[in-house]
Amino acid sequence: MTNPFKKYRIDRLFFHSFAIVLIAVIGVTAWTSYSNSSKALVKTTSHYQQQLLDELNNEITTKLVMIEQISLSSTRDSELTNFLLNRQDEFERYRRRAGVESALANLTYAIPLIQGIDLYMDNPIFSERQNYIQFRSLNDLNKQEGIRCLEKSDFCWSKEYNLSTSQGDVPVLSFFRKIVYENDYLGVLMIHIKAGEIRKILTGNSDGSNRIMADSEGRQIMKIGDTLAQDDWPQWIDLRSNSSGYVHIPAKDGSRDTLLVYSRMDNSIWTLIEFTSWKQITASSLKLAEWIGLIGIGAVLLVVLLTHFLSRQFTKPIKKLVNAMRVYSVGGDNVELPSDYENEFGYLFAGYRKQNERIEELYLSLERRYEQQRKAEIEALQANINPHFLYNMLDQLNWMAIEAGQDELSRILELMGRMFRIGLSNGNSFITIADELLHINCYLEIQQLRWGEGLEYSIKASSALQTLYIPKLTLQPFVENSIVHGFNKQRSGYVSIEMEQSGDKLQIRIEDNGSGLKQPDERPHNRHTGGYGVRNVRERIDGYFGAGYGIVLEDRQEGGTRVLITLPLLAEPPASKE
Repeated sequence: MTNPFKKYRIDRLFFHSFAIVLIAVIGVTAWTSYSNSSKALVKTTSHYQQQLLDELNNEITTKLVMIEQISLSSTRDSELTNFLLNRQDEFERYRRRAGVESALANLTYAIPLIQGIDLYMDNPIFSERQNYIQFRSLNDLNKQEGIRCLEKSDFCWSKEYNLSTSQGDVPVLSFFRKIVYENDYLGVLMIHIKAGEIRKILTGNSDGSNRIMADSEGRQIMKIGDTLAQDDWPQWIDLRSNSSGYVHIPAKDGSRDTLLVYSRMDNSIWTLIEFTSWKQITASSLKLAEWIGLIGIGAVLLVVLLTHFLSRQFTKPIKKLVNAMRVYSVGGDNVELPSDYENEFGYLFAGYRKQNERIEELYLSLERRYEQQRKAEIEALQANINPHFLYNMLDQLNWMAIEAGQDELSRILELMGRMFRIGLSNGNSFITIADELLHINCYLEIQQLRWGEGLEYSIKASSALQTLYIPKLTLQPFVENSIVHGFNKQRSGYVSIEMEQSGDKLQIRIEDNGSGLKQPDERPHNRHTGGYGVRNVRERIDGYFGAGYGIVLEDRQEGGTRVLITLPLLAEPPASKE
């Protein structure tokens, strides 16, 4: 992923970054404010609604329980049961009917909540239609609204319906109670109460409320306002629990989000439910979020203008510096950077001016060095004439020795020519080990011609190692040191050269059986220094390879000197060292 700070302009990044961060902060603030305030409003609303529903539930329960108790006491009245047993003659039956009707009528007049009372029985003596007390036949009971609830119980409530009376249709709630005497089913007492009175209690002081009154079976008895369908809300309420509560019903199938608050009490079979639009509850939270959004937009515009101004102030000196760097040329007419900045830009400009001064100095230095290099190259070309001239002279002397019959001198001149050719190596600082061994072999053969059979030597190096590279003329100073200094009082001597690989390093061991490093019978002299040749090899190894490589000179226990040379394994010559 590409780093935008490496790809896009700084002023745009600065401007857009501030804008995006501010918009994100304002959005999160508005959403958090809306979410938290709406939750608080829902909690507060549900709490007060639940308290109100509990009060309404208690009031409704008190009135309806009173009706249930009245019906219970009426059905246990001996005069009513004797009348329903129908064991009297006609006169006595009419007399008892009048007494029952009067007692029930007194209940109707005494309790304004009661709209009327119906008594279902066998062989009733019918009343006039305008009477509040009606005697009806059990055969007509199935025609009564809500009578099916008696199939599972001895008493029950009907849902709200319109009762036909002499004054017209009146909305009522009816309470049914079976009349049973000594296991004989005698009839049903039906008390109609005015639904408007219960509706007033259910409505309370809240106009526009959406409420439902349901029984313990979850049947909707009465409703006011706009509520959910009866198939929807029972799934959100546990009717077996006597605790009140609230729940958020999400929108689905075209319905809106709704807060459902319900009231259930231990002493009541009724459940009061209130539905409130979620949007209505959270309207103030949404308004608050909108105001925060509007304030945030104003803040964004203000900050955008401020960041635009600041970004220009930041990028203006950078653009000047970039322009100065683009048109800069050594010795040309360059852009002059402002000198009135005292902050980091001032340090940057001062550093740039100092850098330009150093570039000018470096350019002049390079010009001088270029002139010196040209002179050195001319001198080197002239110096190369001398070695080639000497090599050609050795070749001419060799032919002269051959013509004069000086075979030994000819061999020496031939070996010297090979040594000289390897020493030149076309100016290369590194040669193969094979060439290095050829060089030292030529030198030892020349020394054998001088010493005769008194000098012996051995060279051991695998063919794989001979393809590697080492600094040229690494071995010759040590071998020369052994012959010149080690064998100076001997008529014979032995030199051994061994090469082997040790890990990622090349180990070279040169041994002789000479006089060793210390010679006490002569004037103070120490072969440890080895003269100029040994020091030259030591300094070259240190300069080429650094720590971990080098030369160790030591005396052998059996006499003589041992030289240990440690070099890296080089499959090809280092280009930078040539």
